[in-house]
Amino acid sequence: MPKYDKADVERRMAGAVESLKGDLGGLRTGRANTALLDPVMVEVYGAMMPLNQVATVSAPEPRMLSVQVWDRSNLIAVEKGIAHANLGLNPMIDGQTLRLPLPDLTQERRKELAKLAGKYAEGAKIAIRNVRRDAMEALKEDEKKKEISEDDRKRKEEEVQKLTDKYVAETDAAAAAKEKEILTQ
Repeated sequence: MPKYDKADVERRMAGAVESLKGDLGGLRTGRANTALLDPVMVEVYGAMMPLNQVATVSAPEPRMLSVQVWDRSNLIAVEKGIAHANLGLNPMIDGQTLRLPLPDLTQERRKELAKLAGKYAEGAKIAIRNVRRDAMEALKEDEKKKEISEDDRKRKEEEVQKLTDKYVAETDAAAAAKEKEILTQ
């Protein structure tokens, strides 16, 4: 049974890119984006839960987020969760809703966020390269066990490299788009 599995390699590389896109979605650009609150965890009912499991998040205005808490008793816990997430947002309680005005980003903060986007992209590229390394090792092992020929190994190594190049390019494109979004507001 060969160890190399192209579908698994592609799935893992695509997973690294999807993870990057999730991380980039959480970076603040100056426009209201509900994904900004995705990483927020709230302590309710004696457990830590993602914000989206205790409230509805919406963006009613370009510079305002609204968090509609389902259970009024969780309002203060949600407010604390948002404050502890260190997003630079100052929640204001309005009945059963939290309003989060988005302050303007300074040019310095924009540069920091752009750097952070680059750091996230580098992490994704490292993950993709690790998948490539695992695939190359699996191919060498398959050849050593005489399950594939040397020609097959070389052909499949080229295939793995093409996949790697494709997903690294996707990573670069996602990071560049996010950096442009952050810096041109």
